[in-house]
Amino acid sequence: MKLWEQFSDWKKNCKWVELSREVSPDTVHWAGFPAMEEKKIFDVVEHGFDVYVHSLVGQYGTHADAPSHFVAGAQTLESFTAGDMVMPLCVIDASAKCAENPDYALAIEDILAWEEKHGRIPEGAFVAFRSDWYKRGGMAEMQNADAEGKAHYPGWAVETIKFLVEERNIASIGHEASDTDPAAIGPVAGYPGEYYILSQKRFQIELLINLDQVPEVGAIIFCTFPKVRGGAGFTARCFALCEK
Repeated sequence: MKLWEQFSDWKKNCKWVELSREVSPDTVHWAGFPAMEEKKIFDVVEHGFDVYVHSLVGQYGTHADAPSHFVAGAQTLESFTAGDMVMPLCVIDASAKCAENPDYALAIEDILAWEEKHGRIPEGAFVAFRSDWYKRGGMAEMQNADAEGKAHYPGWAVETIKFLVEERNIASIGHEASDTDPAAIGPVAGYPGEYYILSQKRFQIELLINLDQVPEVGAIIFCTFPKVRGGAGFTARCFALCEK
């Protein structure tokens, strides 16, 4: 009964913020993957019900990456429990810096500045990098390629992720871009930030949206994804519970 009373209070006095993109053939995804395909195999008029086959890569749209995505023999999606999917949410807002420099790498100084305002990041937190990059629109705008075809979008400095894991013992990270590492270094350095976070037995969430609608401190994030046996990643439904 006590949980029901708390839930009733949440419904009345809190707001729920959608953090995931819809899933369709038009969904923004990593440029190296094909778009989702849909095929209708039963029709409600002819058969009495609608059924579609949706063909898509695991890491499509807003998605979770399991450790095994980059680390051979590491944890896969089904190893994470329901309790692992609910965390305190800390939002690091570097959107102004990303507007000035699309290759910006979130720095330890950004974390320390956040802590000056809000206090120490709690253990077990989900730390989200707000860049406002999701507002750019479709695939081309997200890639932000220059005249030579080189992409430019922000990401995490690997030292920052190491600080959060080793000094703050966070549970997970998330971001709005399609990669953990800034586009300027990812292909050259072999995605060091993404490899590191996944090597630490943690999942991450990519292509988040609406972080500008969530407070920097005090919200709870729910990161839900299918319990795929052996899954290295899958489309995720993430949302935040926030005080009004």
